[in-house]
Formats: sequence, C-alpha cells, structure tokens
Amino acid sequence: MKDKNIINWGIVGLGNIAHLFVKELQLVREARLVAVASRSKENAVAFAKTYQCPKVYDSYEAILNDNNIDILYIATPHDSHAELTIKALEKNKHVLCEKPIALRYEDAEKMIATAVKYNKFFMEAFWTRFNPSFRAAFAKIKQGEIGSIRYINADFAFYAEEKKGSRMFDLKTGGGSLMDIGVYPLFLAYTLLGIPENIYAKSIFHSSGVDTQTAMILQYKEAQAVLYSGISHTSNVEATISGTKGRINLNSMWHMAESYTLIKDDVKTIFEFPTQEMGYLYEIEECHECIKNNAPKSNLWSHKNSLELMKIVEEVKNQIGLQF
Repeated sequence: MKDKNIINWGIVGLGNIAHLFVKELQLVREARLVAVASRSKENAVAFAKTYQCPKVYDSYEAILNDNNIDILYIATPHDSHAELTIKALEKNKHVLCEKPIALRYEDAEKMIATAVKYNKFFMEAFWTRFNPSFRAAFAKIKQGEIGSIRYINADFAFYAEEKKGSRMFDLKTGGGSLMDIGVYPLFLAYTLLGIPENIYAKSIFHSSGVDTQTAMILQYKEAQAVLYSGISHTSNVEATISGTKGRINLNSMWHMAESYTLIKDDVKTIFEFPTQEMGYLYEIEECHECIKNNAPKSNLWSHKNSLELMKIVEEVKNQIGLQF
C-alpha cells in the first residue's frame, strides 16, 4: 500500500531542465520519481538509470496512462505544453508545467479551464516566485521599506550557440529570447506592479524567425519598467526595484538570487538567503503543500497570475510581430 504522505512524480520531456529538476526532486523527502517519458527510448533509459527511476516510457501518451503517478512535470518544448497538460489533467493527473505556460493566451485559458473542470492541481513552474531571496525582497517591498515603486530595471541574456536542431532557434517549438527568458523580467514587473497601462516593445530577429533580442517598456500610472532579454550575448542578469524611499537590487543571477541588497539613505545592507542547489525544490514543496491540502492552485503563483502574465507576453508578441 502506498504511503499517503508520498507523492509520486512522472517526468515528461528529458532535456537539460528535467535533469536539474530531478536532482532536486530527490532532495524532497516525500517525493518519489516513479516514471519518465521521452520520444527517444535510448534517452529515457539513460535518464532513468541516472536517477534510479523504475519505469521508462518511449512516448508521451504512454506515461499519461500510468495510474501510479500523482503529478506530472512537463518539461517538453514550449509548443507542446498546452496539449500535454490538458491530456494529463484529463487522465486525472496533477500537473506542474514549465514556463511559459503556453505560446498563446487562448491555450493557457484552455489549460486552466481543464484543471478547474477535473479539479486537479495545476501550476506553471515559475520557480523564481518561490525563491527565498525573492520572497523576502517581495515581502520587504510590500511592507513599504522602499516606498512606492517608481522604476524597475531587469535584464536576462546569455549567448546561445547556433547548433543544428537547437530549440532556441526553432520558431515552431517557441524558440527565441522572449518566450524562453524574456518572461522572467516581465514576471518581475507584473508581480510587483501588476498589469501595465501600456507596453512598448522592439526586437531583433534571427533568420529563423525567432527574436534574439527584445527590449520592453511597461508603462504604469506612476512607474515604468525597462526590461530586456537576449540570446546573442551575455548580460549582468541583475534587477533593480527603485522606490521613493530606497531601492532593492536582486543580485545576479536575479531570477535565482541567493541574496538581495537594500540601499537606503546611502547605506547598503545585504540580506543572504542561500538556496539548496539551484532552488527548484521550493516549487516542488509548494506543489506538495497544495496537493496535500486539496488546493487546485497555488496562492503564490495562481492561475490568475499565469493568465495575466500570458496576456502581457501576448501583447509583446503582437508588438514585435512574433508568430509561432
């Protein structure tokens, strides 16, 4: 008989992020990896051997029918998030789906509607929201420590080498900087300031049609957010939230920060929040907490949050002319 405190996980899509995720899944005492699925049998067998996983599937459809799985982590390319999430929910599985939730707002709506219909837990895997440093800085800002926010600046860029078959340069699978990493700066501005009144965005494109650089300005009534993503070069990957009484720097790399700096009256104070590994386990723990309490969604990163962020992403897509 299964221990009621144990939550069985299945992994769909076994790329780089799945490896990082499973390494941390193994650190969560009540989590069990029971099955993995890849379209490549060889890849699935190698992955399962690395992490001592008992079941291997060489198709995504097959793992959906495994009744021993409580929750599926979907880590496939962006274009398949919606289809696989909906099918998994219909098969009575809880779902943690990698960000971005989908490539289109209407698909995100369908995913959430399906989760509600089948009364299953569903969350977009925006792991930054559960990062201890981010949560502490967010609480400090909400308490009014830096006054009213007037300006947010955040960048996220890295150099992506052009390799044959690379998803980063594949328009069909949702490649490019906006959907892969541009969602992080947008997430930051949205989490702190909500939905902007206006959005202005411009991009530079690769010959494949994906954006390699995207600059965005989010205009609020009394604040602006200047945001950037790129895959053709590196950047500092820092974020600054400036208010009327001071500012907070989320130190590099800000989306997985282990510290933040409060700057007030010319005094700098560093607050340290070391994470275990990279920090994926915090979103895993959130999933467990929600499932145990029969909560269909997280209060920290809710269905509403995912939809509203997707609405912002959609407007940026429209402005820069990005079509998947």
